Amino acid sequence: LRAAAVPVKGVFAGRLLLRPRCRAAPFLHVRRVGKRAFGDAVEYPMPRAGVQWKKLGFSLATKETRMVVATCSAGQMWGSMNAEPYGALSLEPAATILNYGQGIFEGIKAYRTSKGRIVLFRPQKNSQRMADGARRLLMPPVPAQFFLEAVSLAVRENADLVPPVGEGALYLRPLLFGSGADLGVKPSSQYTFVIFVSPVGKYFGPGTIGARMQICTDHQRAAPAGVGNIKCVGNYAQCFSAQRDAKADGYSDVIYLDVGGQYIDEAAASNFFCVTPDNVIHTPQLGTILPGVTRDSIVQLVRRLSDSDLKLKVGPVSYATALSATEAFLTGTGAGITPIEHISSGEESADFACPGPVTQMLSDMLTDIQSERAPDTMRWLHDPFVDPSYGRDSFVDPTF
Repeated sequence: LRAAAVPVKGVFAGRLLLRPRCRAAPFLHVRRVGKRAFGDAVEYPMPRAGVQWKKLGFSLATKETRMVVATCSAGQMWGSMNAEPYGALSLEPAATILNYGQGIFEGIKAYRTSKGRIVLFRPQKNSQRMADGARRLLMPPVPAQFFLEAVSLAVRENADLVPPVGEGALYLRPLLFGSGADLGVKPSSQYTFVIFVSPVGKYFGPGTIGARMQICTDHQRAAPAGVGNIKCVGNYAQCFSAQRDAKADGYSDVIYLDVGGQYIDEAAASNFFCVTPDNVIHTPQLGTILPGVTRDSIVQLVRRLSDSDLKLKVGPVSYATALSATEAFLTGTGAGITPIEHISSGEESADFACPGPVTQMLSDMLTDIQSERAPDTMRWLHDPFVDPSYGRDSFVDPTF
């Protein structure tokens, strides 16, 4: 097994990484191995030495990773998946993704837990959502078992890049797109499924406590009967200009309203929650917006607070309601649970406790499950080293 010494920059600077040149043996990597074992001598690689984990934000921190790739011809079954070094993909100019935007993506995190394990958080949810998006854009869905095998392989191939417990996560970005060379408005003849990874920290940067949000009134994030409810690649580029203007004015991101300009839809890449003085937690209903995995997790956790006076309301949230709230927060795989410290609509603004007590409680409940400091009673955690690539999960959107 030959290893190549590769210089890297940023939080990985000042070291040489040893990476094996072996595509056929995904488990033969030059890595430190943890001492804690589970089951039949399963061992979890230790975090890579020399990485400044606490300085990570949300970005592509290193390209010294391995990605998982699979392809499928239209009307055929998905073939075998391969793990290979992160690198460029070959696409012809006529590729459907480049001309017609036939593509979707997902976001999943793997965590190192207090028990020494490495786990994925609710990957079945992402599998389901990607399949829904694929059907919407007439792409062959990636079967759930194949998807779970692929994300598990991606974690095992990059396990030493899962940060220490409490210091971030390994972010997985599955992509599914039309890669065939075709001309004409029609589905592609070939499809590619790729998963690449990067270790990440806080979404809005290291040391961030709360987000400053600007309500956007001159752009729409989604529309009824559109594709705002799937992670379509074209949904996000339209946010760039509004984000740029908001950040130039000192804000972290923007909050989008519905087409009527009265109710909150979501943030650019996150779902929205707020807590009003009557102890009601508000979040917009699904339909035009993305069914976030973290959003669904918070909905389920709140519903199980039987000994609390908190109530949950899933439905229209006016920006007047948001501005009168006592606290607010964003949820997303990238953002986790990020408290909001300020919201401005241009003419009105409001400051919030950051984090507020409800936000902190829900954040603690979620992170305790992800880090195995609390029992995983809802079976949200998937161990890519042990668990079979099979699972059932569903979105829950209660009605009131």
